[in-house]
Amino acid sequence: MARRCLVTGKGVLSGNNVSHANNKTKRRYLPNLQIASLVSDALGQSVRLRLTTRGIRTVEKNGGLDMWLLSRSDADLHDEVRRLKRRVEKALAKKSAAAA
Repeated sequence: MARRCLVTGKGVLSGNNVSHANNKTKRRYLPNLQIASLVSDALGQSVRLRLTTRGIRTVEKNGGLDMWLLSRSDADLHDEVRRLKRRVEKALAKKSAAAA
């Protein structure tokens, strides 16, 4: 599994450790990934995603998982999140057809 946020796309960066003697050795800067359980109102269940803390804040600011998914175009989304968006759209279409 790649160390990449499914919302922001942040991944691993590389750089150098620099000692007091100015010796440089390669190092990796890892994103602050968390496994977050976000509730989908359309699906009626929680969904577990690997997100950075910034990604979690972004989703919450946009009104939750469903609202964030529906506001993004498919081209901007990771494959796993795109499949989740399709499930949410089908569930919402089913609910609106049942209400009509």
